[in-house]
Amino acid sequence: MAELACVRARTREQPAVLVGGLGMGFALRATLDLLPPGAIVVVAEVSPAVLEWNRGPLGPLAAHPLKDRRVQMELADGKDVIRAASGRFDAILLDVDNGPNALSTLGNSWFYADAGIAAARDALTSDGVLAVWSAWEDRKFEQRLRYGGFTVEVVRLRARLKKGGPRHTIFLGHRGKVPARGRRTQRI
Repeated sequence: MAELACVRARTREQPAVLVGGLGMGFALRATLDLLPPGAIVVVAEVSPAVLEWNRGPLGPLAAHPLKDRRVQMELADGKDVIRAASGRFDAILLDVDNGPNALSTLGNSWFYADAGIAAARDALTSDGVLAVWSAWEDRKFEQRLRYGGFTVEVVRLRARLKKGGPRHTIFLGHRGKVPARGRRTQRI
């Protein structure tokens, strides 16, 4: 997801990227590995326990991404960070649930609704990109992104790009045109 979302951001001296949902730290690590030294990566995580696990036993699994000086940790709901960020982010990466229809927390529906899509668009720079991870396709969410003013790209890939693994869908909402990719991504 980070590779797809940060195509433009990685070419800038001081890009700003939001990672919504810390999880096990893998999306954050992938984002940091792509971005230049001047980047700022804001992480919005609502759970203090997830933050502590990443500072403790989970830290080594993703090479301690929270120790990177480019990281600004926000113990906050991603909704609040997005709402307060007018034109701030070059990319927003959201991995807050299993997708638009598999909500572990009812409040997460905001990210996939018209209001959340509009707020994410407003939080992006003029050529920023919103990336949303999902365990499956969702044509209605894809349509809501288009209705919300995004140029939509849907990328389907296998976990860890291995043949036979589970399939994932990454929804990319571009404020501008879809950028050319330097590397080909396996699509299924």
